[in-house]
Amino acid sequence: MSKKSKGKYYVVWVGQNPGIYNSWSDCQLQIKGFPNAKYKSFKSKKEAEDAFNGSAVDYIVKKKSSEKITTDPKLFENEIIKDSISVDAACSGNPGKMEYRCVETFNKNEIFRMGPFYDGTNNVGEYLALVHALAMLKKNGDSKTIIYSDSRTAMSWVRNKKVKTTLKPSKLNKEIFVLLERAKDWINNNTFETKIIKWDTKKWGEIPADFGRK
Repeated sequence: MSKKSKGKYYVVWVGQNPGIYNSWSDCQLQIKGFPNAKYKSFKSKKEAEDAFNGSAVDYIVKKKSSEKITTDPKLFENEIIKDSISVDAACSGNPGKMEYRCVETFNKNEIFRMGPFYDGTNNVGEYLALVHALAMLKKNGDSKTIIYSDSRTAMSWVRNKKVKTTLKPSKLNKEIFVLLERAKDWINNNTFETKIIKWDTKKWGEIPADFGRK
């Protein structure tokens, strides 16, 4: 018998058998391996019923609900590279308290976490996470593991070897600018073969390194 997730109901709009399910395991049976499956979790049965009777577009693409799309990389194991790590940042405010981290993509084991830092921005955090991961892999002699990032901005900063931030130095963010200088120095003085791939949030859900605070 499937164990019901406490306080959660799973709506499957597109899957083997569309409907409302009381457990994540039952939901998985309907969506795993099903092309372009559409599903989402809700806190109450009423919310789930309203969503199921409505359009998936209103709840997933437009994201009118505060609920987040469930992420399980294993559901997309034919698309997501297994030999990979994922990076992400979180920032409360702009500028605000910022932190970033790196996890193993498929099991979400945390590899490193930095912060919190004050008077930072999300883009800066995403960039620092990328450079940190690149430096770590090179230090370990690993050129095969790829890095997933959901930030086009951070990826372009790495690619162009230039940080285009409007963040201004302050008493609170001195440490951030020290890290940015180190990152700049590393990028300009190192070559790397590591591939950085854009995480497809719309298709796969939130990146595994996501802090879950949106």
